[in-house]
Amino acid sequence: MTTAEAIGRFRPATVRSRVTIAAGLALTAAVTLGLVIMYLLQADSARRTVQSQVRTYATQVQQSASAAGTFPNPLPASALDPAAEAQVLTVDGRVLAATRTLPGLPAVYDLPPGVTSPVRQKAADGVVPGEVTVYGEHVTVGGRPVSVVTLTPTSLLSQVNETFARLLIIGLPTLLLLACATVWLVAGRALRPVEQIRRAVTDITDLSAADLTQRVPEPGTDDEIGHLAQTMNAMLARLEDSAARQRRFVGDASHELRSPLTAIRTGLEVGLAHPDLAPWSDIATRAVKQATRLETLISDLLLLAKTDAGKAAARSGRVELAPLLAELTETTAPAGVAVSLEVPPGLAVTGDTADLSRLFRNIMDNATRHARTTVRITALPDTGSDGLVRITIADDGPGIPAEERDRVFDRFVRLDASRGHASGSTGLGLAIVREIAIAHQGTVSIGAAVEGGALVTVTLPAAAHAVS
Repeated sequence: MTTAEAIGRFRPATVRSRVTIAAGLALTAAVTLGLVIMYLLQADSARRTVQSQVRTYATQVQQSASAAGTFPNPLPASALDPAAEAQVLTVDGRVLAATRTLPGLPAVYDLPPGVTSPVRQKAADGVVPGEVTVYGEHVTVGGRPVSVVTLTPTSLLSQVNETFARLLIIGLPTLLLLACATVWLVAGRALRPVEQIRRAVTDITDLSAADLTQRVPEPGTDDEIGHLAQTMNAMLARLEDSAARQRRFVGDASHELRSPLTAIRTGLEVGLAHPDLAPWSDIATRAVKQATRLETLISDLLLLAKTDAGKAAARSGRVELAPLLAELTETTAPAGVAVSLEVPPGLAVTGDTADLSRLFRNIMDNATRHARTTVRITALPDTGSDGLVRITIADDGPGIPAEERDRVFDRFVRLDASRGHASGSTGLGLAIVREIAIAHQGTVSIGAAVEGGALVTVTLPAAAHAVS
């Protein structure tokens, strides 16, 4: 087993556990570092205090001498540290005076001439503790050079060490336990809404009883979890709408595909029932018409499937509008409808020629089918934004009611039943227009034309170096 596998195997399973362990480790490291820093500061402070006390005591001993250079014996006790001891030594190391705690003893610490740090002597064994703070100073009293040696046990440093040990052994585990318990409770309380959301999503997405009308509970807080619940509910609403539209699309597609097949089958069955009397030429003509309609419908469905899969506008290049729209005008304009085209030479957009041709053909088919006498096509750079081209197609037909102008872009929508199957319309033309426009980072909308009919406006990204 590799190290990574071992770590993954023993990794806590829940976020709550991981947060608690991480917080506990971080807190342990922080508290330990804080205690170490505090100990170092306290120990340094205690050491400085003790050193200051023995130096002050040395000054006190020096001041206790008479004008003739005679020291009292025993020497006076320290005014700051009752445990401090002192000796006054001659140049050759003899004891002139000592504190009451060192009666008749030779020098426990010697300070030879030219030496600044007292040297421990054998006489200190069994009398002076092993851990002491010692200070020595060469002075001249009454014209005679002497050495003053003061010392004190390091009890203050021992107290600091004991206090630190208690904090490290008792205080740190207690603090860690309390902190981990607090983090465990707080994390559990904070993650409880997440668990409720997870259970709700599991229930909603259960394939055996999927119900996209349900929503996850919202905690009612303006934090990350509240935003997560709101996002999940918004996503469920979109999924519900998408599922409903998909069901409608499948139902409509099934109906639309069944109609021409039924017509073909019915005509053939009637002809086969009376083969000698059947008008086979008319039956064949109607069958070809229905097959053409069926082929158109399948082609439209395949194109919509391509746009739904995000594969539209896969080939993007410069598309000149003037020749494209002129060719479409020549091939789609029926007799009795005049089509005017106003497109500046050189005006171009970015996109796929075949898809854009399909987009404009579908719009022009609708416009010429419902126009009374005129269809007007214009294309100009969009003055309201940089880098866009606006193409408008207007007709003088009956127009589209304002409340229906968005709905006509839905699939299998026909506003006028009389121009449904008879006209050969599949109800997918404008849906294809919208999907192609979106795939080209463009837009399409419908308004009212000055001629009284519909005004379809398409905006598309302008190609580089388009003539304005």
